[in-house]
Amino acid sequence: MRPPTIRDVADRAGVSKSLVSLVLRGSGQVRAEKREAVLRAVRELGYRPNAAARSLSEARALPSARPRSGGGTPLVGVLLHDLRNPWYVDLVDGLNSLLHASGLHMLLADARLNRRVGQDPADSFLDLGADGLVVVGTLPDPAALDAVAERIPVVVAGAREPVPPGVDVVAGDDEQGARLATEHLLALGHRRIAHIAGYGAVGELRRRSFEAVMRAHGTRGAVVEPSDMTEEGGHRAAVRLLARPDRPTAVFGVNDIACVGALSAAEELGLRVPGDLSVVGYDNTSTSRLRHLWLTTVDNAGHEVGRRAARCLLDRIEGRGGAGRVQLAAPLLEIRGTTAPAAAPLTD
Repeated sequence: MRPPTIRDVADRAGVSKSLVSLVLRGSGQVRAEKREAVLRAVRELGYRPNAAARSLSEARALPSARPRSGGGTPLVGVLLHDLRNPWYVDLVDGLNSLLHASGLHMLLADARLNRRVGQDPADSFLDLGADGLVVVGTLPDPAALDAVAERIPVVVAGAREPVPPGVDVVAGDDEQGARLATEHLLALGHRRIAHIAGYGAVGELRRRSFEAVMRAHGTRGAVVEPSDMTEEGGHRAAVRLLARPDRPTAVFGVNDIACVGALSAAEELGLRVPGDLSVVGYDNTSTSRLRHLWLTTVDNAGHEVGRRAARCLLDRIEGRGGAGRVQLAAPLLEIRGTTAPAAAPLTD
């Protein structure tokens, strides 16, 4: 007969493989009843960890990590859609604060780089035997998570695309955030308001909410210009918008980065912000708080999204998962220096 595997232990104990791994490493983050169930299954099955695999596990520990009593350091993979987006910094900071307090360490990978070299973004984490995976941002092919989610706990943070069963989603409330931004501009008397839109489910939710609020206020001046959510894309979109004969008096951008490009376009065209053009961003990144920008923006609760994603992952590692859940953090509007009342009463 074949020797028992870690999967056999997990099945006997009624827990996940990741939880068995944590018990065998001596993690202090496992509930007593779960730990006893795993150890009982180990005794009953006569399971013996593979010595070579354990050596590899110990060798992979980060240099700054303190080894746990059981040997190797539990690791969580974090796969980022785009390291260039500063909003992800706040999210990862919230993620790390709870994971670190729970004795887990993060390994980061850039999904864009992996795709460039033709590598499946999650393969490296599986090869390293990560205890779980957090996917940050929108992946081009969410179906790629199917095989990963069958092997380790997975949580998606900051995206709203469909996910495999048993995968949690934690994000900001994009519809409410876009509503806050649009209603702020309307309250300032703006009627010709443009939206620099993005892509993916998040971009779609923000665009649809913008359009719904404009319709609800009986405003026919709504204009949507697509972008790739980068600074250059925001610049190009703003140049097209501001070249219109009925140019908008206010712009709501899908994210702060696109708004940086829009502010550059306004300056190049000799338009004063906020005197001639009001601008509202999204994400409340560190960039928006730079004094020479001081961008009015929607705080998308990045740090809170990260903390909630970490909590979801820890629950799944410890076998408290169940059906996949969607958690939305409430956004807030941060009013700064790029919005002001419309210069004169405007009609639709």
